[in-house]
Amino acid sequence: NNGNCFTGGTPRGERMAASGAGAAVLSVEERETMAKYDLTATMGKYLDKHLVLPMLDYLLECDLFKVRDVLKSKFEVLQQTSMVDSSIDVFQTLNPDAEVPAELSAKRDEVVAKLGELQAACEPIHELLGSAEVQAQLAQGPTQLRQYLEEKHDFKGESLDVLYEHGKLLFEIGMYAEAQPSLYVNFILSTDPARTFSALWGKFAANILNMSWEAALDDLAQLQGYIDKENPASALEQLQQRTWLIHWALFVFVNTDLDAMIDLFLSKPEYANTIQTVCPHILRYLAAAVIVTETKRNALKDLVRLIEQESYRYRDPITDFVQCLYVDFDFDGAQQKLRECAIILRNDFFLDSIQEKFMEKARRFIFETYCRIHNTISIKMLAEKLDMDQDNAEEWVVALIRNARLDAKIDSKAGHVLMTPQVPSIYHQVIEKTKVLSSTSDNRMEGDFQK
Repeated sequence: NNGNCFTGGTPRGERMAASGAGAAVLSVEERETMAKYDLTATMGKYLDKHLVLPMLDYLLECDLFKVRDVLKSKFEVLQQTSMVDSSIDVFQTLNPDAEVPAELSAKRDEVVAKLGELQAACEPIHELLGSAEVQAQLAQGPTQLRQYLEEKHDFKGESLDVLYEHGKLLFEIGMYAEAQPSLYVNFILSTDPARTFSALWGKFAANILNMSWEAALDDLAQLQGYIDKENPASALEQLQQRTWLIHWALFVFVNTDLDAMIDLFLSKPEYANTIQTVCPHILRYLAAAVIVTETKRNALKDLVRLIEQESYRYRDPITDFVQCLYVDFDFDGAQQKLRECAIILRNDFFLDSIQEKFMEKARRFIFETYCRIHNTISIKMLAEKLDMDQDNAEEWVVALIRNARLDAKIDSKAGHVLMTPQVPSIYHQVIEKTKVLSSTSDNRMEGDFQK
């Protein structure tokens, strides 16, 4: 089946695909705003080329850049992979009257030949590894399985090399699910730490692109453990690896668990430091996660601190919204930034599906913060702050009080909202302080062991 095996898939992910951001036509002002804050090129520096392709496909749906310019970028990325059929398709779209370049045809023939050679070499190995007796040994663990294969079947390192090359080529041509078995075997059986680490990164990317989110979460946890604890790399190499992990992890977190994103990016000092040192643009996604996540309101203080510290290096409407609201208490500024946030959200690869939730939660943040400061606020003024008409604003506040169980009342005659400031329970305060103390103690102990 060599006719279509170099096309591959470039899914955006279930969450990202849900909103259909590309359907909306942007005004000139909106297009300028979004183009100014588009992070595709910045993010691409820390991603595998195959992970960049879904982001470029997403830009083709958005009304931000000229289609031809995006296709040129996509062609350049595809040229760095073995997805030759996709390269040819994009070339022909860009040059409908031109002949396919001879080097592309030659590259395709070369990849076809190499794939056939590796498939033939791997077939008996996969047959052995898939046998009932080997599968039974797999439950005993990698070490016992490797020993069994060496003793009973004369299994050598060369077999792992062939499997690795096969898995790598399958990944390169976009057959991500098919690449998994060979990469997994290398991950569990290789005694070379560099090969194990490389296979794990490949497995992680393949699971992301195949939208196997639970498996990708497992890979993420294993990579984090290796980088943080088992890694023989230098401090600079660790910093680079954490930077890559942060960017790759976004694909997983936006499709599974935003709470976990906050725990890793904000609560783990080494990852928060990486964001500050190398990639402050990740604050956009961290801020969005904190705003939309009910259970992580306590993370807001740390988020505000990071955004304030890094505002001289990176800012966008989402981080500016947080700063306006919680640093400057500039409600007019927050309202203006919220309008710009809507443009960013519906045109950002990772955030388009949470646009409605973000806007709802952000309005609630404005409402709570304004009422916490002023205690009494006119519904007319609130409607202006929330960019809503007065009747809708009153209905919104009533629903918010009922659904969120806020300690607030509405004086319809006076047209006022009266809100009692909320104080966390003693139990909640003790739990949060204990978590901070525990995290600090763990970090100090880890530092002592490393000395």
